[in-house]
Amino acid sequence: RRRSPRRPRAVEECTRARIVITHGTDTMVDTARVLLGVPGKTIVLTGAMQPARFRATDALYNLASALTAVQILPPGVYIAMNGRVFDPARTRKNRELNCFEEF
Repeated sequence: RRRSPRRPRAVEECTRARIVITHGTDTMVDTARVLLGVPGKTIVLTGAMQPARFRATDALYNLASALTAVQILPPGVYIAMNGRVFDPARTRKNRELNCFEEF
């Protein structure tokens, strides 16, 4: 039987109301869903489909999107990727198209 994941204590105990988390894209949606329900915080996860060491990386673009989103969105959990902000409850990583999408 698979255990249900626990929320990271660092996020719950953080005194800041706005948090940006850089994260690997393979499990980003899973982590964002675990964080749903953390009260009183705006949490934005972001990452890169192309690693930062690559010339054509999307890392800086996604990080800038996350930093903007965390400042203007109401409390909740979000994913900032591909120039969009997603609700993790309705988001998946499309490995074939190399992007995140809503379903």
